[in-house]
Amino acid sequence: MEVSRLRMLVCVLVAAWMGSVAAAQTAPEGNAHPDTPAISQIAESFNPFGEPVSDTLSTDQKRAFASRVDIGPLRDLAVFNRGRVKILDTLARETLRDIMGRRDFVDFKVDAKGTADKRHYDPLFTFLDLIIDPAYYLDKPLVHVEYLPLRRLFLEAVYENEQEREWWLRVGRLKPIDLATVWDSVVRGLPPDQPTQRALNRVVLATDLYQESWRNLLMVAPDADERDWHHVSELAPGTPASAAAAALGRAWRAGDADKANEAIRTLAAELPQINSAKYPEGRRGLEAAYNRANAFEWGYWLYAAALLLLLLAFGTGRKWVAMAGIAALLGAVGMHGFGFVSRCIIAERFAIQNQFESMTGLSLFGAIVGLAIMVIRRQWLFGAAAAGVGFMVLLTATQTGIPGVNVEREAAILNTSVLLKYHVTTVLVSYALISLGFMVSLFYLGTHYAARLRGAVGGGAAVAGAGQGGAAFEALSAGALGLDDEQLTGTARVLSDLDKAQMIILQLAFWTLGVGILLGAWWADHSWGRWWAFDPKELWALVTWIVYLIVIHLRFTGVRNKGLMTAWMSVLGFVVMLWTYFGVNLLLPGLHAYA
Repeated sequence: MEVSRLRMLVCVLVAAWMGSVAAAQTAPEGNAHPDTPAISQIAESFNPFGEPVSDTLSTDQKRAFASRVDIGPLRDLAVFNRGRVKILDTLARETLRDIMGRRDFVDFKVDAKGTADKRHYDPLFTFLDLIIDPAYYLDKPLVHVEYLPLRRLFLEAVYENEQEREWWLRVGRLKPIDLATVWDSVVRGLPPDQPTQRALNRVVLATDLYQESWRNLLMVAPDADERDWHHVSELAPGTPASAAAAALGRAWRAGDADKANEAIRTLAAELPQINSAKYPEGRRGLEAAYNRANAFEWGYWLYAAALLLLLLAFGTGRKWVAMAGIAALLGAVGMHGFGFVSRCIIAERFAIQNQFESMTGLSLFGAIVGLAIMVIRRQWLFGAAAAGVGFMVLLTATQTGIPGVNVEREAAILNTSVLLKYHVTTVLVSYALISLGFMVSLFYLGTHYAARLRGAVGGGAAVAGAGQGGAAFEALSAGALGLDDEQLTGTARVLSDLDKAQMIILQLAFWTLGVGILLGAWWADHSWGRWWAFDPKELWALVTWIVYLIVIHLRFTGVRNKGLMTAWMSVLGFVVMLWTYFGVNLLLPGLHAYA
């Protein structure tokens, strides 16, 4: 009977998988993010800093000017772009990411010995420099061509020397002048496949932004909430702000830092005075702090330090190392929490509505839950698991180009019901618990197989040289559980405690995910008019839940070594969850395309 029920659950898994493959469907109206063009289409606008000239500063002059000019007063000026009011510093960072595929511009100066002297520039400085002095970047590695086959085609058309081509291939960014030279010949011969055309569209966007970022300077507040923001060039000639912008352009192109600083101060003072009653206050400073803090990146470094310190503490038994690890973990959660809460305030919504936001939320919830269980049970293992989850997820979110890094307006369907917050938050907490359970199960598997190697489990013969390593891993797990020498009565005790630890988390994951799926059905009925649509996301969430249903089921069967089976099912559940979370979102079309 037990075996037949287990087979039935497996059949449900297979049926759900087959259904998800067949059920991919086009997202309904309102599912997509609002269409907000990257370049504002203001018909009568012109470059408020004046028309660029062909003469430009040398590399040394540009470096000297950058070191003396003070762009700080412009950093938190408000600008309307892509459907929301943001600060100029944010616009600069987003523009550079679209053009270069990275956060800042790096200028190379090669000396007589062939050594490259690198200089990193402030994103806001580069943004303004692109608008005021674009000629400087004509022969600089500026435009990111992410798709390798397309990048190779451009480079083969530009460079005959193979070594030179390979160097530029690794750089990943091409000179605008090279792109312009070979554009027609390369584009005419491009294959019509979707990846190539999508990559080409990104290059077109990057080059357009390089030439026309000045169009996005909608920095004049409206006189009423329902009115549009105005471009700086729409100001009447001779007004203080208009005159300051023109003066800044002249001084910038001349490399005169003193006059540029004077114009910057005037412009920063005058723009907020225009329709000052409608000029945004408050969140601008927070957005500048959010940009400057890089909270999620500092967070994953602190999580990494916490994980390393806690593992060292488990192995050495030194309490001060454990305390340092907990301090690093608290610092990581604090930095992580600052980034998440700040983003919620800046976006004016609960920031869990795209892939990047859900990942930062997931890892924060996991870290908090792990930290709480660690305090309640007084076992460092849960803190290490929390640090591991925080590190892995934040590293992936910030370093792999996950969609949703920019703060954007939400898809219309996501603003139909408050149920969204409860559904998505509950599901993300369950995914965080699954990740925590995976980390704890790794400890179980490591301890079990280390003991097997040295013959401590099942009466097997020890493998030569494995005894010391197995004992070391057992000691590591015992330290993670807070077991002292008097409590430690062998591998069986350690494995028993590890099994209890993994079951605590996996049961929480099972019930939390189940509630999340039910809340999702409720929200779907409210938003789409149906409880269940056989959407791939829905089906794979159910598959993930069934994996943990099997885990719970196994605990009531006569299966030998339930702890080991649970640990392996935890690993399987984690893999299935990753597919549900990443694979379905990024690879399969469906009703959850916005996520």
